[in-house]
Amino acid sequence: MTRFFLSFILSALVLLMVGCSSAPPSRYSQTHDSIPSRLPHADELVEPTPKTEPPSRQGNRTYTLFGRTYSIIPDARGYIAEGTASWYGEKFHGHLTSNGETYDMYAMSAAHKTLPLPTYVRVTNLANAKSVVVRVNDRGPFHGDRIIDLSYVAAYKLGMLATGTARVKIEALHPDGPNQQLAVTAPLAAHDDGEYFIQVVAGSDAQRLDSEATKLAQIYEVPATTRPKNGLHAVMLGPFAAAQTEQLLIQLRADGYTDVFRVPVSP
Repeated sequence: MTRFFLSFILSALVLLMVGCSSAPPSRYSQTHDSIPSRLPHADELVEPTPKTEPPSRQGNRTYTLFGRTYSIIPDARGYIAEGTASWYGEKFHGHLTSNGETYDMYAMSAAHKTLPLPTYVRVTNLANAKSVVVRVNDRGPFHGDRIIDLSYVAAYKLGMLATGTARVKIEALHPDGPNQQLAVTAPLAAHDDGEYFIQVVAGSDAQRLDSEATKLAQIYEVPATTRPKNGLHAVMLGPFAAAQTEQLLIQLRADGYTDVFRVPVSP
């Protein structure tokens, strides 16, 4: 009886471990964000000087995420807002931002849902009057009522690491000269050359594929839609510039999506 009972317990534990291993894959090595192991160096606390930059080739179009559509502000001149700021660190360090750059938690950068990419803004912590200039190069935050996500070093300089969030004022900054308009402000119907969707899976069960698209959007934090294709329905991610497409393809295949491939965006 004792030996049988022990065998039963061991079998149950094995099944439990198998069940846990079938959780949805994530492109991040960490489940939860964490604070870096070191403080910023002096040269990392230097704020960027606003300058005229062409709009990013990606990240500047109307997009839908988690059932909500966001329209990009075509001209950030005069933009001022107040709300809750948060920050992101170790979990996202080294991963792609929405405009195709690499997130560096030791760089003065930020994420915003609708400001043009890139936009330079001054963020002021209303609790202590500390301020910092950051370059917006990412989309987010999509959590609660937060209006901006700051890099670790920017949050450090604002004195908000301990609280995690802070009430802030955001002011768009512009260099001398005419302000730039977005090169593209249209929805996904209009695209530049050299952009691609990533097809993940196709089939006839539209409801199941819609659920798959929602799951992928949450895991990879990218636009995901279900589109008709050759009488079936295909789950598509994107669109992305060529470099981001290749990096995401590598990540998807590493996560077990072995049949993914890129699809050129039709002109």
